[in-house]
Amino acid sequence: MTDILKHLDLNSADGTQLNLDALYQIAPSAFTEVRDDKTGEISRKVNFEVLRRLLGDYVTDGDGEMYQFTWVGKNAARAEAAKPTDKTLRPVVEDSVDWDNTKNIYIEGDNLEVLKLLQRSYMGKVKMIYIDPPYNTGNDFVYHDDFALTAAEEDFKAGNVDELGYRFRKNSDTNGKFHSDWCSMIYSRLLVARSLLTEDGVIFISIGDDENANLIKICDEVFGEHNFIADICHKHRASVSNDRIISENHNHIAFYAKEINEVFAQQKNIGEDPVLDGFDREDDKGKYKLAPVDGPGGAKKGNPFYEFMGVEGYWRYSKETMQKLYDNGLLIVTENNLQKKYYEEQARQSRKKVTTWWDTDFLTSSATSYLQKLMGCKAFDNPKSINLLIRMLKMMTHFDKDALILDFFSGSATTAHAVMQLNAEDGGNRKYICVQLPEKTPEDSEARKAGYATIPEIAKERIRRSGAKIKADSSLTTQNLDTGFRVYRLDESNYEKVSLSPKEYKQDQLDLFAYNIKRDRTDLDLLYGSMLAWGVRLDLPLQTETMDGCTIYTVNEGELVACFSEGITDKVVTAMADKSPLRVLFRDACFKEDAQKINIYEQFKQSLDWSDNDAFNNIRVI
Repeated sequence: MTDILKHLDLNSADGTQLNLDALYQIAPSAFTEVRDDKTGEISRKVNFEVLRRLLGDYVTDGDGEMYQFTWVGKNAARAEAAKPTDKTLRPVVEDSVDWDNTKNIYIEGDNLEVLKLLQRSYMGKVKMIYIDPPYNTGNDFVYHDDFALTAAEEDFKAGNVDELGYRFRKNSDTNGKFHSDWCSMIYSRLLVARSLLTEDGVIFISIGDDENANLIKICDEVFGEHNFIADICHKHRASVSNDRIISENHNHIAFYAKEINEVFAQQKNIGEDPVLDGFDREDDKGKYKLAPVDGPGGAKKGNPFYEFMGVEGYWRYSKETMQKLYDNGLLIVTENNLQKKYYEEQARQSRKKVTTWWDTDFLTSSATSYLQKLMGCKAFDNPKSINLLIRMLKMMTHFDKDALILDFFSGSATTAHAVMQLNAEDGGNRKYICVQLPEKTPEDSEARKAGYATIPEIAKERIRRSGAKIKADSSLTTQNLDTGFRVYRLDESNYEKVSLSPKEYKQDQLDLFAYNIKRDRTDLDLLYGSMLAWGVRLDLPLQTETMDGCTIYTVNEGELVACFSEGITDKVVTAMADKSPLRVLFRDACFKEDAQKINIYEQFKQSLDWSDNDAFNNIRVI
């Protein structure tokens, strides 16, 4: 009964399996059970003949002409997005601020791998995504996913790749796959990112003219054309460019919903701060101003026509509604018409409809000057304006002040700064997850001269400085303001490579996994890597205690309880069970013999009144 304690699956979520699970929810009859000829295992497979019958005439074989958007490498990008990763996130406590209490997360590493790792813990949890990806102008940085690691040492020494082999390079317009490379890069990441959004979640994507058309087509495919909300055009530069027929002073923001009906249902909560001018009248209910009740557009707009209180005309409301307004003392007869009382408190609980963003609040030059003053040097080229991010946050999260915000092209960490700033202004408790590849700063740059070797080093220092500045501003609400952040770094798996897949493990090979943990990995590495694999969030509080020479880790008062110490005792197991955990985690090396595993299984069953199924599902080993 060695396998009575099940091994934790340490790979990220399988994108293909997630799609199959979603399909099974809506078309279970299209699935059947099939036995594998080699292993004898039974698994669930799609019966395409049944699925075709369910879909009827809405199936095409691909023959003939059809509308589609494609490019070189699209299929590979889709496959890459669905492929699990065995990489992990390692905590970097020494770079963090207020590790024990903060709910904010900063992650260094390739964002495609990171997004995959976040899926189990954060699927359906993110209210708003903002990203500012490379614009593909021919000079900017592009993630290069299909790099085969040849001449790795030379590339690393030259600064062309990072420690994990991810290549840094410019996507020159002389490259034959200039647009295709960019499309593949953004497509795979958006496919994974969509799964992290709440049903009423939204995504904002900044982009320039070069790839705006392609981005819209890709977003139409990933999110659905019906979930398009707007292509926001905003002013980012005040100076005129004389080398263009029309000076390019604008950028775009592609704005999509995950599910437009869910977002539309919340439209009264979406928008900008209301105008509170003109409330110069007052009664026992508070300040108010007069608002029209007549129906502009008349019959063409479907407004009803009738006489009310001696005034005849087209009205915004039915006669019954007008009568209720009158009975409640909300209608006033003016010299020529009727008007209703509109109270200031009503306005405060509403949002103003968003129109154009063509103003000077979002200029890149202003953002650059602001960041330079904060950092003491020109640390970053072309940062996004904090005002731009705050406007998006106000628009989507004014009534959801606990929202989780994700930025996986986070650059100089403007998003993190904006979240903290807005929380200080309105008392919110929004949290952020920022992800950034450890791109090296140019050797001759002011940033490098100031000691910032990589973009994440700039970003982390910006968060530290901006957090301190916000807290020092006495005009802001900072009593419970979270300006801390936990740092995690993408790395290779915590475990040595074993050639066998989990399905091929045999009884006499299980000892391979008792001591297969890499020598440089700590208990915290194992804990947080396992939390991701088991769908536990990275921001939860952690308590540690020592007993009989063993360390017990308790995540969020029992959401997960873990021990990785060798020679675990019954006293330690009892202490773990006393915490009434939802999940229990051990190392194989904790146990000296198989009988101890069986005893632990039974001990948790008895202590927590678990069934066999509960114990099998709630206890894991690594």
